[in-house]
Amino acid sequence: MVANMRRDIFQAIADPTRRAILGLLALQAMTPNAIAEHFNSSRQAVSKHIQILAECEAVKQQQSGREIYYHFNAQKMQEIDKWLDAFRKLWDDRFDELDNLLNDL
Repeated sequence: MVANMRRDIFQAIADPTRRAILGLLALQAMTPNAIAEHFNSSRQAVSKHIQILAECEAVKQQQSGREIYYHFNAQKMQEIDKWLDAFRKLWDDRFDELDNLLNDL
């Protein structure tokens, strides 16, 4: 049997459905059934995506009576932003070099 590995945020956002779920939850907290209504897949498939997002802490869950609401965890997205920051600086430097070259022409 394979041990359940802790997933990272990059695994979570690799799937377009999970990115779409994050987009929905960025607007408001939702129950799994409410999330599933936005997709043409089974409730179980959507629940699996939510489970992956929860394992990497991209979403947080909150019990409210008999319902579970999932919330977007913006702090977890900072990992992606930090990783992209190095590339952003590289791109900015290259665009600055291109601007200088074009201005010289």
